[in-house]
Amino acid sequence: MRQTSSVLYIAVDTLLPERGRSIAGFDEFTAALDHAGIPAVWLTSRSRLQFDEPRRRLGHAHPFVAEDGCGVYLPEDYFHLRPDSAAGRSRKGSTLRLGRFKVIPIADALPAASEALEALSQETQVPIVTLRSLSLRELAQNTGVPPREAELVRQRDFDELFFFAGVSPAQIETFFADGGKREMGFRQHGVLWSAAIGASLQRCVGALSKLYDRALRYHAHSVALATADLAPRVFPFCDRSILLTDGNSETAKGGPYPRAREVQLRSPDVWEQVLENVVSK
Repeated sequence: MRQTSSVLYIAVDTLLPERGRSIAGFDEFTAALDHAGIPAVWLTSRSRLQFDEPRRRLGHAHPFVAEDGCGVYLPEDYFHLRPDSAAGRSRKGSTLRLGRFKVIPIADALPAASEALEALSQETQVPIVTLRSLSLRELAQNTGVPPREAELVRQRDFDELFFFAGVSPAQIETFFADGGKREMGFRQHGVLWSAAIGASLQRCVGALSKLYDRALRYHAHSVALATADLAPRVFPFCDRSILLTDGNSETAKGGPYPRAREVQLRSPDVWEQVLENVVSK
């Protein structure tokens, strides 16, 4: 591994939308990071299988965190050392082999979330529909995406995607409250929700940071990069933060992230500014 002063954690869901083109210049920025020897860890709510295409297309060869902090995915022999089991292990204390990756599981692997969801729905009498229970045609109709892409949406390693079936806001509130007592975490994705047991982006970043420090034999500063909608998920867990803004008043200086360095996405040299901020201390 090349020497580096920083490891960049990028919340990429806004920058790499599921459909359509990525934010202008992001592919060149990815190449510039590799040229500079700066590892870029991608953070996403999507699954390992959904992430295959964008990773291949942009040549991303670094670890990534999928399913909203459910697991850390390590490319084969990336660190040339065994993961430190004390750094970020699951309750069962072991890594997983999923496809081409060794995975540090932070959340409980499926079917744990599925079974917990079913039990919670029955006990609270709040009806839900999991994507796993739908046919391919029903899945495409409910997600609004082509059948092949819809099939990838429901193939998860840790969390379970679902939606509520004709329930009131009070019922939903009860559902989430009772789920929290079971250590279940919920995340909204438009009309869909995801449920996982034990997911933690903080633990994912912590586990990876320790692996980088072991491989480099010194501490590489963790730098978070995110747009305002995703910043709360990653900014609190990194040493420094860079906020990509749209220039409106809500994300201006003195806003919710006063210590973050801000770069406007509309700026013609946005990625040059970001790279400069990443390498500066």
